Amino acid sequence: MELSIADMKKLPKHIVTATLQCAGNRRTAMSKVKTVKGVGWDVCAIGNAIWGGAKLADVLELVGIPNLASITPLGGKHVEFISVDKCKEENGGPYKASIPLIQATTSDSEVILAYEMNGEPLNRDHGYPLRVIVPGVIGARSVKWLDSINIIAEECQGFFMQKDYKMFPPKINWENIDWSTRRPQMDFPVQSVICSLEDVTKVKPGKITVHGYAVSGGGRGIERVDVSFDGGKTWVEASRYQKTEIPYVADEKSSDKWAWVLFKAEDEISENTEIVAKAVDIAANVQPENVEFIWNLRGILNASWHRIHIHTEHPDN
Repeated sequence: MELSIADMKKLPKHIVTATLQCAGNRRTAMSKVKTVKGVGWDVCAIGNAIWGGAKLADVLELVGIPNLASITPLGGKHVEFISVDKCKEENGGPYKASIPLIQATTSDSEVILAYEMNGEPLNRDHGYPLRVIVPGVIGARSVKWLDSINIIAEECQGFFMQKDYKMFPPKINWENIDWSTRRPQMDFPVQSVICSLEDVTKVKPGKITVHGYAVSGGGRGIERVDVSFDGGKTWVEASRYQKTEIPYVADEKSSDKWAWVLFKAEDEISENTEIVAKAVDIAANVQPENVEFIWNLRGILNASWHRIHIHTEHPDN
């Protein structure tokens, strides 16, 4: 079946607020432990937007695949997205990725074929004229510049599904890696980052306020964000919000479960210190303390405690 953008717009438009995060977000901190392969992202390989488009479940119904289907009569179990974009990793072929059919046909997953971003038509950089949005999953699966969709029996065999974006333990290196031993990464882990200060910041003694974001994959809300102003010895609970001046409560209907949660915390400091942030999601998943324990050769999924080094400037110095 061939569908035009006009055909897509005849289907009910679904709006979803969702955060897209590169699996390599915060890779630079991981590379300080040991060299990794990948773009040197700091804390900003992430974004939050209001996406508009047709639900993938509605599109699949047009070809006879009902809601909540996990397998088709011909044995299809996965939905593969093919991009117009060509890449060297596919030997000049198209970028592609897939998700399980049950995720695509479950309306609550809110997977959409988006043609709008923040109320405006997609621009070219963000995937014009049509892209996939898979909320709660690493950005690599939200294929841009969508060309075609295939229903396939096995997960996509593309490079970025089979030979990249997989989570390996620290002992694996480029000499002993076996890509077939790990599944493609989908959900991203719970994450929080302080955005209002540089990694090393000079301040005057007194009250200091920090702002940042927290997010967890799979639609898991943020139960708590803890901030320490003394390197992890003591903690204060940050205030959380998605909309200005409206307190955030995880799993409330008024909350956007696929979107990041912003936080704010403040305390007094009098000497050089380290400010640390860690988040806990509604499944009680918490960020690991040290990046060394989650190091991996591709530098993905660095969700360790985020640390800011503070140097105080005293008037008599």
